[in-house]
Amino acid sequence: MTESRGTGGNWVTVSEGLGPGLSIQERLYPALQCFGCGHANPKGLRLRSYPSDGAVVARFQPWPEHDNGFGFLNGGIISTVLDCHSAAAVMLEAERRGWTPLAGASLAYVTAGLDVRYLRPSPLHEASELRAVVASADDAAMTVEVELMWDGKVRAAATAHWKRWTPR
Repeated sequence: MTESRGTGGNWVTVSEGLGPGLSIQERLYPALQCFGCGHANPKGLRLRSYPSDGAVVARFQPWPEHDNGFGFLNGGIISTVLDCHSAAAVMLEAERRGWTPLAGASLAYVTAGLDVRYLRPSPLHEASELRAVVASADDAAMTVEVELMWDGKVRAAATAHWKRWTPR
């Protein structure tokens, strides 16, 4: 079950029942302040993604503030959710392969590009499903195919390109 809870404009997305225990984000990067996936950001989306049958899945419940002005989910929020959900797939793959962050880096990989395709309007008042699959991976870079779905149809899809974070 996914629901939004909040008081005084401070909303938190709560995803329950998708997976046992902690989400990928809570387990691998709990102190991250990212707006989309950081659980240390009290005003963020706090996505919770879980491994499932060779993919990473999540549910996302938009907030009223995510309205595009026409009663649908804003495209910028869609891009954020796709990017941050793909991060969970990348960080899980990196963990599985033993690719830890390099010296001075907080994470092993960072987004290098996101090619988003908006296919259909996404509902504002109902939860959407997210699904991400790592399409290619090596120590230097990863590519993830990620989708936002509702009512059995893909509403938006993206190809996310990730590169090894090398602090300078």
